[in-house]
Amino acid sequence: MTKATFHISGSSKPLRGSIDVRGAKNDILKGLAAVLLTKGDIAYKNMPQIEDVDRTLELLAALGVRMTGKTARACMLNASHIKGHILRRDIAEQIRASIVLAGPLLARQGKVRFPFPGGCVLGKRPIDLFVRGWQAMGARVRVVDDEYEFSASRLHGADITFYKVSVTGTEAMMLSAVLAHGTTTLRNAALEPEIPHLADFLNSLGAHISGAGTSTIVIEGTGGSVLEGPGEFVTLPDRIEAGSFAALAAARGGKVKITSCNPEHLAVPIEILREMGVRVTVGKDFMLIERTGKIKPIDMIKTREYPGFPTDLQAPFTVLLTRAQGASLVFETIFEGRLAYVDDLNRMGAYITPCDPHRVLVNGPTELRGRRVESPDIRAGLAFVIAAAIAKGPSVLEGIYKIDRGYEKIEARLRRIGVDIERKKS
Repeated sequence: MTKATFHISGSSKPLRGSIDVRGAKNDILKGLAAVLLTKGDIAYKNMPQIEDVDRTLELLAALGVRMTGKTARACMLNASHIKGHILRRDIAEQIRASIVLAGPLLARQGKVRFPFPGGCVLGKRPIDLFVRGWQAMGARVRVVDDEYEFSASRLHGADITFYKVSVTGTEAMMLSAVLAHGTTTLRNAALEPEIPHLADFLNSLGAHISGAGTSTIVIEGTGGSVLEGPGEFVTLPDRIEAGSFAALAAARGGKVKITSCNPEHLAVPIEILREMGVRVTVGKDFMLIERTGKIKPIDMIKTREYPGFPTDLQAPFTVLLTRAQGASLVFETIFEGRLAYVDDLNRMGAYITPCDPHRVLVNGPTELRGRRVESPDIRAGLAFVIAAAIAKGPSVLEGIYKIDRGYEKIEARLRRIGVDIERKKS
């Protein structure tokens, strides 16, 4: 892991130009996990060049998945001859999404062993939803050398109700149920667009999944029969990246076209931008962000499950609200600890008052000042990039490996629209 920092010179100069959106981390990682349910060649396209993808490919390679035809954003995988049931600890501990490999491996091999998945502060989240789901499908669990081991001679269908909406939980149980014996019903399932996209891909290979994109998903298991190839997985554009670029363009001002995105996946953030006085023009695969006047405060931004306001956009929009002419409330309802970055924003000159662990009052407008900060997680890391880009003076951002986990060559793309940012090796 190469240690590096971002050096950013803030400015009030309006941004201009076009910036493209790459494939979504939250989509490709689940698509890669699905290869464990298949035999035959699976082509992956529009893959983002990010650390989490590289680490997932390493985990798959250790399990015997063969990769050919690797290019910058594409590859061919074949899982006809997978081996073993253990996820490499040194890799799996780094990324939360490694847990999504566990269900397909359990279904295919009858056993899986993995460490507690991690990756960043928010990666240290409980896995109780996964444990309950696999146990309901007939798996036994034990802890061996500080690792989880699940085993089942065969998984059977189950009626699983999530006590709270979970995107990764929904995807993991859907993947686990594809090869099971009988019918699995997932209730209170997440609605994010990545879920029906994954289901459509699996169905194209012979799975039987209905209801994906609604709160009730039904999976008719194949009874142990592995899905056939060939197949193709084309990664969705990253809606979080697109929304973050929109927040940056609104905060700095100017005219920025965000391309290779799907505005339909950002309906709520777009309306919030418009309420703040930002002009947003949308096409089938682009957004044009224009802001020349003052930014209006918003009564409240409240994070919700899709199609509500995404928790992953909460930090970038909080930075944007430091520019607003008045007070705005931000209410984080999804993850604990996701407002921890606010102290560093205040050190940069923001005037943000915590109300409780879930709500902060953002008072604006304030002029941010450049300083040295460290990225606590993937999403707050990009928010600090935005804060540094609109601040007065230079900033140094440490811990940028976390940003590299989710965003491809972010500095090169931001420079194209006028952000003065440079990567330097420590």
